[in-house]
Amino acid sequence: MSSRRLVAFLVFVGLIVAVIGSLGAPLITAVAEEYDVSLAASQWTLTIALLAGAVATPVLGRLGSGPRRRTVVLVMLGVEVIGSLLTVIPLPFALLLVGRALQGSGIGLVVLMMAVARDHLDEQRAARTIALLSVASTAGIGIGYPLSGLLTDLAGVRAAYGLGLVITAAALLAAVFALPEAPPRPSTRLDLRGAILLAIALPALLLVIGETNLWRHHAALAIAILVAALLVLIGWTVLEAHTEKPLVDVRLLRHPAVAAANLVMLTGGVGMYLLFSLITRYVQTPAAAGYGFGLNTFEAGLVLVPFSILGFVAGRLVPGWRERLGARWLLAASTAVVLAAFVLFALARSHLVEPILAIGILGFGVGAFSAAMPAVILAVTPREETASAMSVNAVVRSVGFSTGSALGGLILAAHTTGVFPRESGYGAAAWIGVAATAATLVIIAILPLKQQ
Repeated sequence: MSSRRLVAFLVFVGLIVAVIGSLGAPLITAVAEEYDVSLAASQWTLTIALLAGAVATPVLGRLGSGPRRRTVVLVMLGVEVIGSLLTVIPLPFALLLVGRALQGSGIGLVVLMMAVARDHLDEQRAARTIALLSVASTAGIGIGYPLSGLLTDLAGVRAAYGLGLVITAAALLAAVFALPEAPPRPSTRLDLRGAILLAIALPALLLVIGETNLWRHHAALAIAILVAALLVLIGWTVLEAHTEKPLVDVRLLRHPAVAAANLVMLTGGVGMYLLFSLITRYVQTPAAAGYGFGLNTFEAGLVLVPFSILGFVAGRLVPGWRERLGARWLLAASTAVVLAAFVLFALARSHLVEPILAIGILGFGVGAFSAAMPAVILAVTPREETASAMSVNAVVRSVGFSTGSALGGLILAAHTTGVFPRESGYGAAAWIGVAATAATLVIIAILPLKQQ
């Protein structure tokens, strides 16, 4: 099989994972109407997929490090097809949630595609492909939003979920013919104790971070859950350090460059998703609120197209810049681009072109940041640990994104007296994002970072 065909397949799977993960957000209102449930209940079609992905990603990362990676990928794509089928056929709402959880469990496939690239492509092409996969897992959101919004407007929510069924089935078929076997390696035993502890801690952590109402009305309970989740994560770390074949090799995570990269991913992710959520919410606010543009789901999805396009442009350019600039300067430059997008939104958002420009700049910054990050981690990671190391980074990114989304919600809630937040809330959130992104620049400047 040619390298070009393999790269096309790997990026195709990365895009599918992004589209599937984003299907929940634009359909929340439509699902509430279709299934006659509250918006809070409908929100779970997004939340449960993200939680399932966070839990499954480290497990898939470990399983994908062994000799049966091809089998793992084919099984997970089959699970996604079954989950997609459950979202399409007319079943009770509870089974829709099961389907979305099965779909979300495939989010971790991106890290397995990175491992395939590192094993079966030459060093230069592998670096470019891994960078594109990292970009696709984020920037691909801008593809899923407008497509699902258009399908919902034209034919209803089941048609939008039908998109997921078609593309997951196509990915499974392509994998049968395009996915190579993993190189011969010792069999990998799954650390069940570690997996169970992580399956308890991660959902609790992500849920408590994302539940803005819990923080507003029951702050003490939220703090208690957060502390409990962090304690379980600490216990998990101690267990992994003393396990012969751990779910995640924490010795690699203790490497200064890897630890620095994950910290930068966490803080950078907070700012990136904060601005993303602010812009998508702002453009959909009805003009009756005194600001906003009242865009419908499809129109708001189109606003995200520049985010995806410029993200992929950055992903293509970054590998060529990496050797000249180095990891630190590349991460700093991409973070500075995100900072510029924040400042633009903070200062100018009265005309629709301004939020569109801001989200396009954000997309370029996020794309460059995402493309640069894997090289920092993989520079000190053995080839056979590629999937496991990148799975941890993916989970850290999820925590950062969840924190950014929740932070935006809390700030806007604090500036809400009626139905909609006051416009000043968006300005306040944007300037807080400026501070968070500037802090990320400081972290990049002082922590040890290496590159391949």
